[in-house]
Amino acid sequence: MRTLISTAFISLDGVVEAPGGEPGYRNSGWTFKNVDFLPEAFDIKGREQKEATAMLMGRVSYEAFSPVWPAMEDFADYKVMPKYVVSTTLTEGDLVSNWGETTILRSLDEVAALKQTEGGPIIVHGSAALNQSLSDAGLIDRYHLIVFPLLLGAGKRLFSATDKDTQKLQLVEHEVYANGLQKNVFDVVR
Repeated sequence: MRTLISTAFISLDGVVEAPGGEPGYRNSGWTFKNVDFLPEAFDIKGREQKEATAMLMGRVSYEAFSPVWPAMEDFADYKVMPKYVVSTTLTEGDLVSNWGETTILRSLDEVAALKQTEGGPIIVHGSAALNQSLSDAGLIDRYHLIVFPLLLGAGKRLFSATDKDTQKLQLVEHEVYANGLQKNVFDVVR
């Protein structure tokens, strides 16, 4: 079974919305404001590209990333790996042609089936609503979180407010950086 890894830049109060500067959001670009840049705090991002064998995202994140990431040297490894987009509305005609193989999945059942296939880890970038659904369905196996020392107050959150049983996580890797960022890697305990 493949490992499904959710990776996120997250504020201390759980907001994951528009960390990179996507227009139209209240706190857009919050990862680049008020926090000194330390390259070592982002080393895990390079490691994720080397370890992942596929990328999963929701429609909104696909529509934000696909016009930009294919041309970015920082994301070169993602260009060649298979991508899966979970969407009930996206069509084949909506897919970009310069970002490699992309498959549209229509349901969480199809994500569960993908996890049953042969292959290495699948990484989930962005995709707040998808992350909530995946977590609520018990499909996420690991979290890679870069926690920013910010309270954003409003915005999309990584975790849903669904009334569900406690989900135990095991901390398997962590580091704190001089700029206040924290790297926390958690495995979901089943």
